[in-house]
Amino acid sequence: MAACDFNMCFTFVMSGWEGSAHDSRIFNFATSDPRYEFPNPPQGKYYLVDSGYPLQRGYLKPYQDTRYHLPDFARGGRRAEGRQEIFNHAHSSLRSVIERSFGVWKKKWAILRDMPSYRFDKQIAIVIATMCLHNFIRRHPSRVDIDFSEYEQRDRDQCMTSQSRQQTCTDTAGGVEEMITLRNTIADQLCEARS
Repeated sequence: MAACDFNMCFTFVMSGWEGSAHDSRIFNFATSDPRYEFPNPPQGKYYLVDSGYPLQRGYLKPYQDTRYHLPDFARGGRRAEGRQEIFNHAHSSLRSVIERSFGVWKKKWAILRDMPSYRFDKQIAIVIATMCLHNFIRRHPSRVDIDFSEYEQRDRDQCMTSQSRQQTCTDTAGGVEEMITLRNTIADQLCEARS
């Protein structure tokens, strides 16, 4: 699991879980144990998360059972209609930065595409080290970086191809009603701005 900022830099990583582990399980583990120092958002701020994460204070997810991924909007030339689709389209457009960040990271580090059979702890260290190098290159460019440039210019519609994983809302950390209200308010403002 990883979080990133809008500059395509990773701000948190939790490496070492099996690929079959559900996002919400890793998320709950990372956010509930203070040893991992998860950077919870300050009051009034929030992370954009996909539908695989629980709806709770500080974590804004899309409307469920509503068109979400950018390619879904591009097919047939249909633009977002209705407040939930308009919100989901904006959410998906902004959240695609994590997909682009992972795209650059995987492209830049060939070892990630074909990880040798190192001990598991060494594989975890490789993942973390390459993310640190990714951030360093992004923050201290000595030249134009081809990989970052490609993903910055890439049509964002191509970034969101994975299917959304639906999950029932649970109020594990509180704030479900608060986040639903925030999401509805943002959706209303987006609709109003569109008219």
